[in-house]
Amino acid sequence: MAAVKFEDVAKSFGDVNVIRDFSIDIQDGEFIVLLGPSGCGKSTILRLLAGLEEVTDGVISVGDKVVNELEPKKRDIAMVFQSYALYPHMTVHDNIGFGLKLMGHKPAEITQKVQEAAIMLQLDQYLARKPKELSGGQRQRVAMGRAMVRNPEVFLFDEPLSNLDAALRSVMRTQIKALHRQFRKTTLYVTHDQIEAMTLADKVIILRDGKVEQIGSPRHVFLHPANKFVASFIGSPAMNQVRAKLSYQSGQAVITLGDTDIPLPTSIDLAKKEEGEIIVGIRPTDIHVHATSVTSGEPLPLPLRVTACDFLGASVHIEADFGDDRMIIESPAEFDTSEGDQVTFYFDSSRLHFFDVESGNSLLSQQT
Repeated sequence: MAAVKFEDVAKSFGDVNVIRDFSIDIQDGEFIVLLGPSGCGKSTILRLLAGLEEVTDGVISVGDKVVNELEPKKRDIAMVFQSYALYPHMTVHDNIGFGLKLMGHKPAEITQKVQEAAIMLQLDQYLARKPKELSGGQRQRVAMGRAMVRNPEVFLFDEPLSNLDAALRSVMRTQIKALHRQFRKTTLYVTHDQIEAMTLADKVIILRDGKVEQIGSPRHVFLHPANKFVASFIGSPAMNQVRAKLSYQSGQAVITLGDTDIPLPTSIDLAKKEEGEIIVGIRPTDIHVHATSVTSGEPLPLPLRVTACDFLGASVHIEADFGDDRMIIESPAEFDTSEGDQVTFYFDSSRLHFFDVESGNSLLSQQT
């Protein structure tokens, strides 16, 4: 196993800067997820580490070795792509063992390693089949097996589940997590799916336009988003963000939401933000249909006019107007309301998030 280090790494294609000042220390055996919208540079970072793209600036190290100038085959890295990239004329056995064959391993050794990987991936009964005879999930497992048998120092996954249906993605996430627990190999995983990021990662790196917005555990980035972008990107449905006014009364911070003044608990530190307009964020799951559902503080009323309801089985997503802003509430499925209803919801001020209007940065101290 090996640690991975990026130091001020940049990548440009002509005049276009795709990656800018990317730095991170990845510990031996960590599972890191690169998360962000399409075009943010996630896959480019993987390709730079794999040696499929040249670094414009900065240093990449694997273990104690700088790999900037090393050929891909000398970096001891295995990559699983979004497309399965299987050889259609080869059997599952030969696809999994092809890399070992190129490396000069003996046939008996290749067969043994292929059999071991196939058992772990539940492919042992399909070794004689061709890729066209497999389902999408089975093909993806073949691609994973091809990477596993090489026993590399680092695994790279580039959106490996995006071609699968929702149920199969869930199964594959479980298998990938189980394999990582077993082998504890350093892993970088690219996705735009926050569910994959939250369920798989030891640490999440959230990217936008080639720059890091926040790094932390899934729990940390969800509970303590560094800025408006992270707050809206992490969480489904996305965090509600509405404009409010901040003032101070006898030294206590007060926010005005609509026509309601809400004194904030002294435990909330707004980094000495001056009075004026701010952005207030609240997650749909922190808005409740009953006052008794607020368990961590005093329930505060939030009168809203319902504009739409989406029944999702286990829950209902309610869309409501709040002045010029829109809010989404996730309520229990048994709550019955209709378009046009005036409903008073409830929330706890300690569950609010606060962001600067200009920079978008959080006004709360970033707890660990």
